[in-house]
Amino acid sequence: MEDEEMIIQVGDLELLVWGADKQAPAAARQFVGEWFQDRGIKDAYTAQLIVSELVTNSLLHGLPPIVVRVVRDESDGRPIIEVEDGGDGVPCVQPESDTAINGRGLLLVAALAEEWGTDPLAEGGKVTWAKCAL
Repeated sequence: MEDEEMIIQVGDLELLVWGADKQAPAAARQFVGEWFQDRGIKDAYTAQLIVSELVTNSLLHGLPPIVVRVVRDESDGRPIIEVEDGGDGVPCVQPESDTAINGRGLLLVAALAEEWGTDPLAEGGKVTWAKCAL
């Protein structure tokens, strides 16, 4: 596998995706599932769906590398999924459409997450995050 298509997990801290690797959403789902399991959280399905959509969005609209992290909110202990990429564009929910063949990922994230948002990074790029309800 070439460097520009490499997926690396750094312990249970983060998942790094170099390049536009089509396996990244699956790797992110597995990473989040293991993170939840290691912490005794039984149902990771919603979090896995959320991370899959955020990583796909970063692959399609952002720039590598993509970094996936899961942290706990200090105020309530709920998991927050963070997906960082080098793109400057701000993700936004697309209007609902019965005819569109894509553009529903952030609509799903908005419906499933307790809250979500995007924060710009000082060095360029952004972090899109979603707080999971338990």
